Amino acid sequence: MPAASSRVSQPRCAGENPPLPDHVKMPEQLSSAEIADLRHTSYNATLTAMREVHDQLRVIRVTPDGDVPEYQAGQFTTLGLGFWEPRAPGTQEEHPGATSLRKMIKRAYSISFPIFDESGSLLKIADCQFLEFYVALIRNSPGPPPALTPRLFCLQPGDRLFVGPKITGQYTLAPVTSADDVIFLATGTGEAPHNAMIADLLSRGHSGRVISAVGVRRRADLAYEAPHRALERRFPNYRYLPCTTREPPDVEQGQFNHVGRGHLQTLIESGRLELELGHPLDPGRTQVFLCGNPGMIGIPRLDDSGNRIYPEPPGVIELLEQRGFHADLHGRAGNVHFEKYW
Repeated sequence: MPAASSRVSQPRCAGENPPLPDHVKMPEQLSSAEIADLRHTSYNATLTAMREVHDQLRVIRVTPDGDVPEYQAGQFTTLGLGFWEPRAPGTQEEHPGATSLRKMIKRAYSISFPIFDESGSLLKIADCQFLEFYVALIRNSPGPPPALTPRLFCLQPGDRLFVGPKITGQYTLAPVTSADDVIFLATGTGEAPHNAMIADLLSRGHSGRVISAVGVRRRADLAYEAPHRALERRFPNYRYLPCTTREPPDVEQGQFNHVGRGHLQTLIESGRLELELGHPLDPGRTQVFLCGNPGMIGIPRLDDSGNRIYPEPPGVIELLEQRGFHADLHGRAGNVHFEKYW
């Protein structure tokens, strides 16, 4: 598959990474020399490529100054920028205090994966010399103004940023055996960790069925549809099931590139997930991975008697536990694993 594009589709945010002329100052009155010094001492990586999916969704590639740390598919690290950096236009107004101006904003991000290398071969994590991230612009927040993504969306290839030196996380393929059916359910950018996990499974000849279902608002939000369709053509045991919630189906059901309408829960309730598997859901031979919106995941709580209280409307965990599955909860390992995104 082709490398991420570095196409620039909108003007650079004022004051972005190359030092400003000495006579230009940020609104907070930090000098260009102060900003240059903060960048030099705080950043340890370079944004080397950027693919703009649309104006609120990007795939970025980040190359650390040293070697890319070893990691497992599904894990996460942090990205960071300083409060001194500018914000994308049209985002919630922010007024950091004087003590905040020199501080860093750091947030955890699951590591995404391009799936294919430039020659069209399946890429392996060990051979990837960059870290890929799938980022949605958060324009407004009911609480404090979103701090990091409005700044990330001002970056262009060549700009500097911080990336965490450690990659960690328990959301990995460790529970999967070679003959398991593996089902990935994600909303939006929650697809990110699944990309590396799917590439890893298929590159080592996984014999069970592998299904990736992704729920988005509109088909334009499917940033990785092309490589997943390519995987379907190469691997008969792999199936990609995108669903939209805010537009009707745009391709007739039954065609190769069908996009259905509905939430991911509908795939379970309607029986379509079992249809794609080719057999009933079997807790004894199936591992399920959930990532994204907590409402989709539906994490239960325990009441005073130890009974599970599921949220409304039902999430995937409840629907699967009704079918004999058990989530990783309350100290008990199960066959439903999850990573919520907020």
